[in-house]
Amino acid sequence: MVQGKKRENRFARIERVRAEKRAKTAAKFKEKLERRKLEKKNPELKKKRQAENVPMTIDNTRAYEPSMVTIPTGLHPKSAIPAEFAARSQTIQDSNAANSSEPSGSKVTQDQAQGSVPAGFMDPEHAADIANDPFAAYFDPDSERDPSEPPRVLITTSPFASAPTWAFCDELVGVFPGAEFFKRRKKSFRSNAPPLGTVAGWAMKRGYSSMIVVNEDHHKPNAMTIIHLPSGPTAYFKLTSVELTKEIYGHARASPHYPELVLNNFVTRLGHAVGRMFQTLFPPMPEFEGRQVVTLHNQRDFLFFRRHRYMFKSTEKTALQEIGPRFTLKLRSLKTGLPSNNPLGAPMKPLELAKDDEEPQFAKIVDEDDEGKDTGEVQGGEEDAESDMKPPKEERKTEKKDARKGAEFAWAWNPRMDFKKRNFFL
Repeated sequence: MVQGKKRENRFARIERVRAEKRAKTAAKFKEKLERRKLEKKNPELKKKRQAENVPMTIDNTRAYEPSMVTIPTGLHPKSAIPAEFAARSQTIQDSNAANSSEPSGSKVTQDQAQGSVPAGFMDPEHAADIANDPFAAYFDPDSERDPSEPPRVLITTSPFASAPTWAFCDELVGVFPGAEFFKRRKKSFRSNAPPLGTVAGWAMKRGYSSMIVVNEDHHKPNAMTIIHLPSGPTAYFKLTSVELTKEIYGHARASPHYPELVLNNFVTRLGHAVGRMFQTLFPPMPEFEGRQVVTLHNQRDFLFFRRHRYMFKSTEKTALQEIGPRFTLKLRSLKTGLPSNNPLGAPMKPLELAKDDEEPQFAKIVDEDDEGKDTGEVQGGEEDAESDMKPPKEERKTEKKDARKGAEFAWAWNPRMDFKKRNFFL
C-alpha cells in the first residue's frame, strides 16, 4: 500500500466511478450543443461531418461481384467496388478501341483519366443478355400489345392448402391488377394431384403470361414460385414475415388503379433478371391518379415487399400510408425452363428386357475394348464385363450430383454461399 494514500472502501469506489461517468456525459453533451450551434450557422459543417463519419456496415462494405451491372448506392467511401468497376470498364473500353478502326493515339476522355465509370456504361455481354432474355418481348417498344392492359397472372397454391394460404393468395390477387385465383382440387392421395408442369401448360393454353404458386408448411405460407410463361424461367423464393392487410395498424384501403413499381438495389445480372420478372407481373403504364406504389427493396439478398399510398404535403414533403400486405422473399433457385411434368410419387418405369436378336450391352463394350488384340485371348467372364459396364467413380458422382441438383438450374442457393457475410448475389 502506498504511504499517505487513504484506502477507499467499496461504496466510495462506486461513487467515484459514477461521478466520472456523469462528468464524461456532461462534457459530451456540452460539446454536442456547441457543435449544433456552429452547424446551425454553417450547414456545410454538418454535411462535412456526416461525409467523414460514415459507419461501416455489412451493406455498404459488400464484396465486389463480377456480374454487377451497375454500382450499388450507399457504399462506404473505403469500398473497393467503384475502383473494381472502373477498372473493368476501362479494360472493356480498351479492348473495344483496339478492335475498332480508330488510331491508337486517340484522346483519353476525362472519365478515363480520373479512373471513374462513364455515365450509362454497361458491359456489352450484360447488355446482350438483357436484350435476348425471355422478358425482352415484354419490354419491346415495337410490340403490338396494349401497354395499358395488365398481364394475366394465375395464382394458385400447392395441393391440400389451408385457409391462411388462401387468405394470402386473396391479398396477392389485389396486388397484381390482372391476377386470377385458381384453387387446386383435393385428391384422395397427394401423388394423384396434377403436377406443376401440367398446371403451367394449362395456364399457357389459356393465355396467362405468368403463374404464381404459394406453398405452405404447418398451415402457413412458406414459399413462392413464380413462373414466366410460355418458356420460363422459374424462380423459387423462400417466404417469411407475412402480414396481411388486416394485421397492419392504420392501413389504407386499396383502389383498383394500376400501381407504380419501384425496384431498389438490384445491381447484378441475376438481380436484373429477378427484377425484370417482377416487372412482367405489372402493367407497363401505371395509373398515377391512384397514388399507389409497390416497392421491392433488396437488402442483403432479402426482398422486402411493401405497398403504400403517397400524399404530397408540399413540394418537398411526402406522406406515406401503408396498404399491405407485407412479406419478405429470399431467392433459392432460378431455372431456365418450366417445372417438370413428373408427378411426385409416380411409379417408376418397368424394366425393359433385351430381345433375343439384340446383343447385350456389355458384349459390345468388351468388343470395343478388345479391338486390336489377338482373337485368341480369353475374356474374363460376365463379372469382368459387368465391371466394365460401370462408369468410373468420378462420373457416377457427377451423375448423382446432376440428378439431385438438376441440369436446368441457372442459379441455385447453397449453404456454403453464406460463409462470407459480405457476398451478395442480387
